[in-house]
Amino acid sequence: MGHFHDVANDLRQPTRDLRKAIPETWAGFAELHRSAMAEGALPTRIKELMALLIGVVEHCDGCVAYHARAAAAAGATEAEVAEALGVALLMNGGPASVWAPRALEAFREFAPAPAPDAG
Repeated sequence: MGHFHDVANDLRQPTRDLRKAIPETWAGFAELHRSAMAEGALPTRIKELMALLIGVVEHCDGCVAYHARAAAAAGATEAEVAEALGVALLMNGGPASVWAPRALEAFREFAPAPAPDAG
């Protein structure tokens, strides 16, 4: 699989444990997530790109893994991810020069393989 699959998998059980310990709080967070990421004036794929960039700026490996996977699932392209990561680099400088490549790697890990050339 890959590193970011491992990150997401490693967080699975601790997340379940916390969700069980604070079910009402977690339900509120889950509803906020659902509402914030719903299609609206901004498509979900753009919102997932925004969340991915925030994960880069905040140096959050779990955020990068989850939102790279969600961006891929929402139909973001590698070109969109790369261009968005350029904004993170602009706004966050040196730290983003380390985390943005990680985010691109995460996206590539979760994105469907490109179709072979028919040419």
